[in-house]
Parts: sequence; structure tokens; C-alpha cells
Amino acid sequence: MHAADAACAALLLALIAVSLLSNLLVLICFVHNPEIRKQAPALFILNLTFCNLLQSVSNMPLTLAGLLAAGQQQHGGSGGGLCQTAGFLDTFLTTNSMLTMAALSIDRWVAVVFPLSYHSRVRRRDAAAALGYTWAHSLCFSAAASCRSWVGYHHLYASCTLRGSRDKGGGGPHFVAFTLALHGLSFLLALVAMCVTYLKVLQVARFHCKRIDVITMQTLLLLVDIHPSVRQKCLDEQKQRRQRSTNKISTFIGTFVLCFTPYVVTRLVELFSPEHISAHWGVLSKCLVYSKAASDPFVYSLLRHQYRKTCGLLARKILGRSRRDSISPALKANARRDQDDQLAANAVRDHSQAPGR
Repeated sequence: MHAADAACAALLLALIAVSLLSNLLVLICFVHNPEIRKQAPALFILNLTFCNLLQSVSNMPLTLAGLLAAGQQQHGGSGGGLCQTAGFLDTFLTTNSMLTMAALSIDRWVAVVFPLSYHSRVRRRDAAAALGYTWAHSLCFSAAASCRSWVGYHHLYASCTLRGSRDKGGGGPHFVAFTLALHGLSFLLALVAMCVTYLKVLQVARFHCKRIDVITMQTLLLLVDIHPSVRQKCLDEQKQRRQRSTNKISTFIGTFVLCFTPYVVTRLVELFSPEHISAHWGVLSKCLVYSKAASDPFVYSLLRHQYRKTCGLLARKILGRSRRDSISPALKANARRDQDDQLAANAVRDHSQAPGR
């Protein structure tokens, strides 16, 4: 195995571990916190988490097996049932994840732009309807690819995924049209929706920050006796408040672009360019797609206050229980020792007080 293949295999193994642990932690928080379950966006988070988990236990291990086999088709080939199923899942899960992220961006746009009527505009049945569309959309493309035998083992990506009649694309005009429609109605549609909604959210957030800053400055001017350190602290909080919203929006859009764009561009270049694409680059672009499954729990869930609070409560409960379990044997031993000493003392006292002594 080449050094580059070994590095990609190590990266993929780390992604599998992080993705499994982080997405399972999101599910645990979802089960233990009823406040999280009551929210309409929780359905989108739950769907995204299940997609990431399924990706972690199906496609990621098969890609790792392809890397370890040095590109051999020993684990399913282009026509094996396992590889066909994995190719179907790869198309379905990737498309479903992209559309779910777009639905989350629209939900946040409604929450920020229409805060007073948000609960009447976005209800659980509305979220379920949007989720149903993402499933129908994803199933249509993945089922069409499977029916036309456009899924199988692809040497360029060392994985069971979408492919034409030959490894280097060239699946005919129908395959080209299908691939363009797939990426246009999944990646491009989700990217446009996220950019439009999140930029609008950023505008509203900056507008509210300006209003808060004006009120803060007016208050600071009135408080002439305020200590300079307190004044500087208020100014620093203003700056952090402005940066916080920008950082969040940049994280949502930036991780989406960074993880999916190289893979989609490689797919399009593969269709129209006769030039040979490096297999190392193909595997790396696929690993970037898998990295989205590992980063989504932190981007959308675990860094939020409710999830951090739930994780803290669970950690304290587990640590407290383990501490009690570790202390209880020693306490029981001490209690038995004290009881034995007390029985011995009582026996000596009774013997000394017996008649004739």
C-alpha cells in the first residue's frame, strides 16, 4: 500500500470513529432531553443524524476495505449485491443530507425573520412534510440509478457509488443528463438555499446588533462615573456579539462547500474531461464527503446550549454513579469491620459480667 493510501485509510478510520461517537451522542441527548424533542427542527436533526450513522456503518467501511484491497474489487465488484446496495445508499444518503441541511437553513431563516409567528408558520407536521419531500427526492434519484445499473464499484473513489458503464464516466448521454440533474437538484439547490437564507439571517442579526450597540453606547455615555474596565468590557462584548453571528453562518456554509464541492467538481470533470484524474484525489474528495458526517453533530447540535447542558448532566450522572460504585465496596467492608468489632466488644463485656467472675 502506498503512503498516500495508508494516510487516506487512517483518515477514513478516524472519520468512522468520530462520526459514530458524535452522532450516537446526539441521539442520546435527543432521547434524554424532552425540550429538544419538542422543537420542529429536531426532526431535521434526527434525520441528518440517522443518515450520518448509516453512512458510517455502510459506505465508509466499504471504502476503507477498497483502500486496504488496493483497488481490487474483492469486496463486491461492480455487480455484487452488497456493492449495489451500498451504491444505492451512497446516492440516497448524500442527497438526503444535502436537502436536510437546506431545510434547516430555511427553518432558521423563518425563526429569525418571523420570530413572533414562527411557531404558527413551522409546526411539526410542516417539518414532517418537508422531510417527506427530502426522502421522496432522494429515493427517486437513487432508485433510478439502481434501475439503470449506474451504481457499482468505482476505482477512482475506491467505493461503491454512482458510476457509468465505464470507470472513467462515459455512461452515455442519459447518464450525463442524470448526473447533471442529480447534482443540480441536490448540491446546487441546497447551496443556493443555504446562501440566500443564511445571508438574510446575517442581515437581520447585524441589524439587531446595531440596535443593541446604539443602546449600549447611549448607556455608557450617560454613566460618566463608570470604571474604564467596565466600559472596555462592554465594548468587547459588542465586538464578540457581531462576530458570533458571522462565525456561525460561515461555519454552516463553509463546511458544506468544503466537504461537497471537491467531490461534485470531480464528478463533473470526470464526465466531460478526457484527462486522467488521480485516484488519490478521488479518494480524498470522497473522504471530504464523509467528513461532513463527522462534523455535522458539532455544527448543528453538540455546540448548542441545550445539547451541552444535556451532555453535562449525563456526564455528571455517570461519574456520580461510578464514584458511588467504587466507594460502596469500601464502605461495606468498613461497616462489616465495625460490626465485627462491636460484636467482639459485646462478647467480652458479657463474659466479664457473667456470675462467678
